[in-house]
Amino acid sequence: MVRCLLRAGYSVTIWNRTHSKAQVLREAGAQAAVSVAEAVNGADVVISMLEAGPIVAQVLQEALPALHAGALWVDMSSTKQAEAQQFHATLQAAGHAFIDAPVSGGVGGAQAGTLAIMAGASASDYARVDVILSAMGRPTLVGAPGSGQVAKLCNQLIVGATLNIVAEALLLAQAAGADAAAVRAAIRGGFAESKILEVHGQRMLERNFVAGGQVKSQIKDMHNILAAAEAAHVTLPVTQLVTQRYETLAASHPTADHAAALLALEALNPGLRLGTGPDKLS
Repeated sequence: MVRCLLRAGYSVTIWNRTHSKAQVLREAGAQAAVSVAEAVNGADVVISMLEAGPIVAQVLQEALPALHAGALWVDMSSTKQAEAQQFHATLQAAGHAFIDAPVSGGVGGAQAGTLAIMAGASASDYARVDVILSAMGRPTLVGAPGSGQVAKLCNQLIVGATLNIVAEALLLAQAAGADAAAVRAAIRGGFAESKILEVHGQRMLERNFVAGGQVKSQIKDMHNILAAAEAAHVTLPVTQLVTQRYETLAASHPTADHAAALLALEALNPGLRLGTGPDKLS
């Protein structure tokens, strides 16, 4: 994402909790800072991409005293809606602006600058960064602050459930005597087509579970989805079941790719295994 911003001609100062991760981008033209305060000093726009809401809160508090007057903070992490709304309130009280803009598209989308970016903001704040966000992908304003996280949760709800359904379809195809790879090819282009069937269906056939999106991250998202559903007084029975499947998988493969939903399914079906190749986990 930093490289995309640099290619678009922006001056980018970067900081990471693990300093070595920031240093590798110096050769691409980024300026590496040794502290959060140094990183945000004088910046009109601050972008954070962090592990979870509590980490965002910690970094935000460290950065707050050094923020430029009227700075706009764009958090592209995946957090709870309530956390995003609290970040907005904290920054607004200090005279700054906030946008929650989580993304979808994985490592490939980040590298190619094709991420789906779901922004929660006022129209005026969004207008300030629309062009900047467009350097990293396809931004869409989806509502007030906190709404970006709702959109991301909807995205992850569909991703998490579809991964499990694709695993079930491919294992059923093989168990019932069909060629699972040929079945996948046959149904692509029809109503069952999806990015999950395209990318992760192939990963399942290859038994490639080297992480893009990790199981533990998917579980975090599933728990956030259920928290949002509870707050909105909505019952999501399929999501509850999908969450249970990932919780089972996390006990053995927390850092595997979330396509490892196939492994959890195979554990329920002793003696059945998709394909013949070895599992690729690292």
